[in-house]
Order: sequence, then C-alpha cells, then structure tokens
Amino acid sequence: MPDLTTDVSKSLNKTTPGIQIWRIEKMLMVPVPQKSYGNFYEGDCYILFAQGGVATGMKHVETNTFDVKRLIHVKGRKNVCAGEVEMNWKSFNTGDAFLLDLGKLIVQWNGPLSHRMERLKAMQLAKDIRDRERGGRGQVAVIDGNDEAASPQLMKLMKHLLGERREIQPPIPDQVVEQHQRAAVKLYRVTDSEGSLVVQEMAIRPLTQDLLSSDDCYIVDQGGIKIFVWKGKRSSQQERQSSLTRAMGFIEAKGYSGTVNIESENEGAESALFKQLFQKWTVKGQTVGMGATHNIGKIAKVEQVKFDAVNMHAQPELAARERMVDDGSGEVEEWVIHDLELVPVEKRWHGHFYSGNCYLVLYTYTVSNKLHHILYIWQGNRASQGDITASAYQAVSLDQQYNGEPVQVRVTMGNEPQHMLAIFNGKLVVFEGTSTSADNVEPAPPVRFFQIRGKNDFNTKTVEVPARSASLNSNDVFVLKTSDCCFLWYGKGCSGDEREAAKCVANTISKRDKQNVYEGQEPASFWVSLGGKAPYADSKRLQQEHETVVPRLFECSNQTGRFVATEIVDFSQADLDDEDVMLLDTWEQIFLWIGKGANEKEKKDSVVTAQEYLNTHPSNRDPGTPILTVKQGFEPPTFTGWFMAWDQYLWNEYLSDEDFQMIFNTTRMKFNAMPEWKQKNLKKAKGLF
Repeated sequence: MPDLTTDVSKSLNKTTPGIQIWRIEKMLMVPVPQKSYGNFYEGDCYILFAQGGVATGMKHVETNTFDVKRLIHVKGRKNVCAGEVEMNWKSFNTGDAFLLDLGKLIVQWNGPLSHRMERLKAMQLAKDIRDRERGGRGQVAVIDGNDEAASPQLMKLMKHLLGERREIQPPIPDQVVEQHQRAAVKLYRVTDSEGSLVVQEMAIRPLTQDLLSSDDCYIVDQGGIKIFVWKGKRSSQQERQSSLTRAMGFIEAKGYSGTVNIESENEGAESALFKQLFQKWTVKGQTVGMGATHNIGKIAKVEQVKFDAVNMHAQPELAARERMVDDGSGEVEEWVIHDLELVPVEKRWHGHFYSGNCYLVLYTYTVSNKLHHILYIWQGNRASQGDITASAYQAVSLDQQYNGEPVQVRVTMGNEPQHMLAIFNGKLVVFEGTSTSADNVEPAPPVRFFQIRGKNDFNTKTVEVPARSASLNSNDVFVLKTSDCCFLWYGKGCSGDEREAAKCVANTISKRDKQNVYEGQEPASFWVSLGGKAPYADSKRLQQEHETVVPRLFECSNQTGRFVATEIVDFSQADLDDEDVMLLDTWEQIFLWIGKGANEKEKKDSVVTAQEYLNTHPSNRDPGTPILTVKQGFEPPTFTGWFMAWDQYLWNEYLSDEDFQMIFNTTRMKFNAMPEWKQKNLKKAKGLF
C-alpha cells in the first residue's frame, strides 16, 4: 500500500471500526462529510479502502444544495429497492413508483398498478432525501398515475423535463426480482476437520436442513441481502471465530453494500428468517410442516424456573434462545430525539416512551470484569421520518463515542425484545402521542387506558390503547386512569402472576389508590368512563387462566407460483400482510384473515389448507372446529383480542401526525370528521390508498 500524505493520515481513523470516504479533488484525497455517506453516482468510479470508499469525479451532494435533476425507480413489495434511471418516459412502468428529484421539489409518480408498500417506501425515500440532503427544505408532491389529470401543474412540469408523455410500459412482476434473489442463496461450509481451515461451497437453493452438521460452522449468503453464520454445537473454537471473519470478507470480495447485515445463528436457536431459507426445517418434538405440530400436552407448556443471569454466560445457547445477555440489572442511560438532537431523559422517566417519539437506550453490563454495551434504538410507530432518520444518525454518533463497541438493536414499537423489558424491570410503558418537552413530562388527557401483558419483571410491558370498551381483553389486565380515580381491571383469563406484575406497573402510571375491578363485576362509573359498554374479546379461551395451547399465525401466499403456508413466530398486527391470506389458529376456532389485495386462488386454497390442517393435526382436532373468514378492516374483537394493542387505523394511517398535516393540509381529527367520499377523494389526489 502506498504511503499516505500527512493530511490523509491525520484524517484516517485506525481504531474505530466503520466507514471512511474520501473524494479525489485536484488529485488530492478530501474527506467526504459524513452526512453525504451513501450517495454514489453511476457515472463515477470509486476506490474501496477497507470497509469504506474513495469517490472520484463528481462532487458529492451537500446539504442545502438544490442543483439536482434525477429520476429514481422504486420497486419491490417486501424487499423494496431503489436506483437511479435515465430521465425519460422510457424508464417508467405502470407497476412501480418513481421519484423525479429536482432539488427544491421532489415529484412522486405512482404507477396505476404499484403496490401500497412501494408508494409508501417511495414517500419515505423522498422525505429522507429532503431531510438528509436538503436540510428539510423543499417540497414533496404526489401524482396518481391513474389520474394524472388531477395534477395538471405537476404533469406540465414533468412533460417539460421528460418530453411529451408517451405510453408507459407494462409492469415487471416483483416475483421475477424476488425469484432472482432467492436463486442467489448459497451455502458454504467452514471446517478444520483436515487440519487447516477451509471454506467450501456446499449447495445453492433449495437448501435442506440435513446439509448442516453440528461439527462445523456454515455461511449462508442470501445474495447480498443478508449473510448468516450458523454455528454447530460441536464446532471448534477456530471454526466459530473464523466463520464470522470469513463472512465479513464476503461483503468485500463480492462487492456487496456496506449495509449488508451479518447475523449469527446458534444451533437450536435459529431465527425464523434463517429457517425460511431452507426447503424444510424441523425441530425435535416441535413442528413438522403445517399438519403435524405439538401434541396438546406439550404445546405452550413452559417450565417455570427462576431466572439466573449466570446461566446466560455458562450456557450461551440459553442466552441465544432467550435473547438475554444478563438479568437486566446493569446501568441504563436514555435519550429522546428532540429537534433532531439527543436530549437526556431524567431517570424517573426511564422506560416511559411515546409513540410519536424516538429514543436511544444505552445499557452497560459487566462480564469477567469487562464492560459491554447494548444500544437500543426505539422508534415509535407515529414518529416522524425526520426523527427516525435522526435516531439512526445519533446512534452512529453515540456508537463512535464508545469506540464502536455497543451492539446496536433497532426496535420498532410493539416488537420490544425480552431483554429490553428486563432492563426496565417490567415497567416499560408506551404512551400515545408525542412528548413535546425535553423532560418527558406526560400530557394529561381526561381518560387514559392501558393494557398490561406479562407475568414478571422480564416480560411485562404496558401499551396505551383507545379508551373504549372494545379495547378490553379477558386475557389481560388493564388500568383505567381518569381525573377522579384509577381502576385496575382483571380479566377472567389473567393469572395471579399477571395480576401482581400489573400492580407494580400501575403504580408507575398513577400514584392514586387503585380500585380493583374484576371482569363481570364492573361498576357503572367504569363503563361510563369508557363511553359505554360494548363487545370486546371475551371468548372462553381467553378466560382460561392456564392455557394448554398458544395461538399460531400462518401466511398463505402463492406469489412463488405455488401455494405456501409459512408460520410467523412472536406475531403482531404488523405481520398481517394485506396482499395475502393469514391463518390464525386459536384452537377453538380457525380464522382466515383476507387481506384487501389477496387474489381469488389464495382465498380458495387457504380454505382447503385450513381443513387439511385440522384433519392432519396429531392431537385429533375436531374436524368440525369452526373456520371463520375475516375481511381486512372488519375484524371482530374475537380476532383482534389475540393481538396486543390492536390499531384499527394501522393500514389507513401509516403516516405520522406531522407528515399527515404536511400532506393533507389538515389535522387527522378534522380529516376523520369528513364524509367518507371526501376522504377517499383526498387520498386519491395524494396517491395514498
């Protein structure tokens, strides 16, 4: 390697892992501002240095620079990708979304046949460009490709830049792209069985589980989407250490993006993402396909043992399975994103999150007299895109302060890992709304309603839900806080442990004396506070304190050309795909949830699959078990009760309050008060459906 100049040596960070980028300017290396990282141009060449790059040629886009003209193509339903294409009508097709970036104005054109997720991702990308590269200055406008006449000024601008409007090409099926990605999956074996360490290519997709040996380690390359490192129980120390190093080498050797993730998998504790890469995956004593599962004596029977943090280090496979590095008794620091900056949160407010904010939580613990760090990046489902982007930037900055040592964990609201619940001693509370002040003082609406789920300090969390009777669930505990009193409502299906855990959390929500209310014995004032009594999730299964089964959710889809049912573990409402049919097994009933975009064949095949699922169940399920069909947007409480903190506006209101105001020029409350026909016309005009 040639000697570096003094100026370059000073700017080179040799201690902290990460990326550094320089551009060649007048034959000299000039550091690129970190805010411009990730902006590369097709017409230029780049020199990669370690995990970074040196740009040549074109000047990088700087914040507040508006001299830009480019067309960006956004494609993909689940694995959305974006790339710059030629600025003419030939680049367009009816099945995708496109962004015409003009610096001060970004025009989003939605193809008539584009998927909702493509339109949403295109909108997020447009706002990300505006916020990252333009300092928040600029506007985002939307054209509905199905009704271009509704946006005459924008179409006039596009015709001026792209020429006269020509016929748009038909869509390219997303399945073609997804099939190509699946075909790129390869399995490599890392072994030292013959004395020296070697990496051998073993197979391409379809992969089978029997290719994995407990004596070795393996690398699964998902075609540049993700890289997995699987460690067998009897693999050597050298194999375990080298497999991760070799996986990192794949990124450089194959020219993958520096953003490609490497995920470590321990035998027996594999993630669902890893297992779905294999044609068939079985676990001893657990599940064999759709039709053979636990017997009724084994399903959901969890041995209750006292948590011992020492076991997590003595038995790493236990730590991997439980996702727990310790018992959560380490040091906790917390910050909230406020005006795109980090603001410390007072200790008394630790664990109190708002759905409209983003938070960083740094957890520090000690193992063998050495400090370790975990950085949780918690993002509320109502947070603005600006705050979400800022949380990622601030996480990088905080990571650098600790020399790149923290393990970073991005957490979306509703998917908090068990360890994150443990560090707050089971008192994590998610409030609705936005914290408007840096000291995190909660606003005080007249009535607040909280759903509590969990049995101990390691798995309890609390979420604010709409203050109405329909939010109740016989399987959980709820806190109803009013200006006059505080009720603690116990469902018939909650256990003694759940009641005790709920009492501890209730004290963090309100210091008032609690009035215990048992299901079926509610006073009139309780129902009055909730706006009157109404149906809620109160089936007999939910009222059983000692459950013998747990609900299971399957996604039924024929996108690959054949009908496939895939189980989703630890499911939430966000896992319901509106393009597919979902099967929810609650033992006493089978629900078929029909997404708005599901095709007729999926609907038909799912009914047959549900019946076969019952007929082949090893526990001799009653073939007459009711099979209920539920349409998206019309879910009864008997269905929503199996999902924590069900949000009836999830599919219609995926925008934050801030972005909603910007797009519709009105508040969400005023919008909901409009007639339905007017709401539809507004959504259509903005390209949001």
